Amino acid sequence: MTNFTPATPTHVVHPDDPDPDYQPDLDRKGSIENVIFDFGNVLVTWDPRAALVGRYSDELIARFLDNEASGFWDYNHETDRGVPTKDIIPRMRAEHGDQMADILTWYLDHFLDSLIGVVPGARQLVEDLKNAGIHVWGLSNWSPESFGSVWDAYPLLHEMEDKVISGYVGLVKPSPEIFNYALKKFGISARTSVFIDDTPRNVAAARNVGIAGVVQTTPQKVRRELIALGLDIPSVQEA
Repeated sequence: MTNFTPATPTHVVHPDDPDPDYQPDLDRKGSIENVIFDFGNVLVTWDPRAALVGRYSDELIARFLDNEASGFWDYNHETDRGVPTKDIIPRMRAEHGDQMADILTWYLDHFLDSLIGVVPGARQLVEDLKNAGIHVWGLSNWSPESFGSVWDAYPLLHEMEDKVISGYVGLVKPSPEIFNYALKKFGISARTSVFIDDTPRNVAAARNVGIAGVVQTTPQKVRRELIALGLDIPSVQEA
């Protein structure tokens, strides 16, 4: 019997990601006017296991999500860049076998099941930021083949003033080009912006182009870091 426990918002990351203890960019205090949100596991919880538990065992799912066994994370990054899945599946079949390719096909066909709700605290954070006069934007790695259904399913994403989705522009985080593209499209400066992402290497990349960065961990920690940057939003109430 397969038991499924939803992942925490930071559970599913690329296995090569570092996990440094980031500190707020306190030199920006009082200058932040824009918050740029990643979508997956920052606003909407994504866990690929959720799309697979109805069909596959925990052991097989773990193998599929092992990049060395299946190449899943590498292929996922390519779809985020806009590579069509019709090109990805045959490559996985040739490189990792029929079983892995069949699981990927199932996953893609049931992708919406891998999104298991709004990240706890995200809706309130977006509301509080907008009430404080802070501009909110979206910058996310996502395949153009699946993003449309996500956009339709999650109205919270519509609260963003504008967005950049990797697969539509052929650029992906953590490349500096996508951050500079987003700043230009939004008409904002790096100095007045902070980027929130669940993946430390993406936050590091944002910092490298001059954007303040916050790693998504718990809703309370993110809120505290934004307040430390000088954003006038309600604080976390303590016992």
